[in-house]
Amino acid sequence: MGRFKAWVIEKTETGQSLAFQDFDDADLMPGDVTVRVTHSTVNYKDGLAMTGKSPVVRRFPMIPGIDFAGIVETSDHPDYQPGDAVVLTGWGVGETHLGAYALRARVKGDWLVPLPQGLSPAQAMAIGTAGYTAMLCLMALDHHGATPSQGPVLVTGASGGVGSVAVALLARAGWHVIASTGRDAESHYLRGLGASEILDRAELSQPGKPLAKERWAAAVDAVGSVTLANVLAGTKVDGAVAACGLAQGMDLPTSVAPFILRGVSLLGINSVTTPQPKRRAAWDRLARELDHDKLAAMTQTVPLAGVDTVARAILEGRVRGRTVVEVARA
Repeated sequence: MGRFKAWVIEKTETGQSLAFQDFDDADLMPGDVTVRVTHSTVNYKDGLAMTGKSPVVRRFPMIPGIDFAGIVETSDHPDYQPGDAVVLTGWGVGETHLGAYALRARVKGDWLVPLPQGLSPAQAMAIGTAGYTAMLCLMALDHHGATPSQGPVLVTGASGGVGSVAVALLARAGWHVIASTGRDAESHYLRGLGASEILDRAELSQPGKPLAKERWAAAVDAVGSVTLANVLAGTKVDGAVAACGLAQGMDLPTSVAPFILRGVSLLGINSVTTPQPKRRAAWDRLARELDHDKLAAMTQTVPLAGVDTVARAILEGRVRGRTVVEVARA
């Protein structure tokens, strides 16, 4: 197989280094499927990994990138044959297992899903972990019994990757969507995705009361910390909040009041090790329910060599929607 281009993170005395360099196929980690990567994406976690702002990477050297779409080159797994189009999200790839920002990846076949019918590899990566997580949030709210007839749904971090897809999915499902963002310039963009109202994130980002006025029946939160506490405080009786992110922080400075006085449910979303049946169900729903025009409207494309720039920008809140990384031609 020889050598190929990859982003490589090395451990240093002061932290870590990042370089776009040649990588030897012989140094790939064990796995029963080798994939020629055609597309990847940039998630918030990828930004943390590439910049070293958080200890996401736990094995060195590491090829970052937690998502990819590509074509099977070789396989010892019974479900996959050379030529199959596949998608991978999660499972520690780009953190503990060599990841997606390379022309080739070797992984466990049990981590893969077939490319969903109706999606191209580029569209699958426009969705990526962020969009997949948004669908898991919607499925959790559905399972809880939340319906649009009960009131509005709030989406925090709405102009980000998870938020953008969540707005589009929830609006299509009939919800009155309140989109929370700190960027006034994104109001037109969010309304184009289906948001009915825009809420300044400043209303949620400062410490508030344990219970506030009931404003929404459900919420998707990608921010965490004080924002999530305020989201819970403003949720209606028997409402539910799907929590999937930590952009503001990992802490949760709240009280039991929303839970024991209003019966609010906090639904945790794990997108990394989701079991295969649920994972495939989520991807099947994304292929059917996510408007392709809206997906295109929230997506930009960059070459593999430009990933580092996007990684910095996403942590600074300068990336809107989703970013597809074109690794190689399909």
